[in-house]
Amino acid sequence: MARHHYRCPLRWADMDAFGHVNNVVFLRYLEEARIDFMFRLAPGEGSESFTGGSVVARHEIDYKLPLVHRHEPVLVESWVTRIGAASLTIRYEVKDEATEDRPETVYVRAETVVVPYNLAEGRPRRITAEEKRFLEEYLDQPKDPSKAPEGRLAA
Repeated sequence: MARHHYRCPLRWADMDAFGHVNNVVFLRYLEEARIDFMFRLAPGEGSESFTGGSVVARHEIDYKLPLVHRHEPVLVESWVTRIGAASLTIRYEVKDEATEDRPETVYVRAETVVVPYNLAEGRPRRITAEEKRFLEEYLDQPKDPSKAPEGRLAA
């Protein structure tokens, strides 16, 4: 299973009055990573995959540690945990990778339910076979499905 890596720059305006990245800003970081994953990396040159639109049906975020402003980007790692007929679930970790000098640091764990949407018709649509093949490359299902029920993060 592959994971998508997106290096997200921190902006001075991302900080709140307490000197760390505001909780709402993390939704922007997730959005940037998701757009990079679904649209820039969609299969095939000239592919129509994911270009017709999509909507976010649900977000869930667990804030683990405060992230303070710095010049180095933060890593947003994402992967797919569920592919349905007309929706998919993307899980994320916003983190710093481990180095020789320090262990991995996870700031946020989150997931998003995305629904492909036909903007012209104003309604959800099914995931195409091409999109499903692409998403399956990033699919990681929980080892014990009872530990991560639909819409809930595993501990």
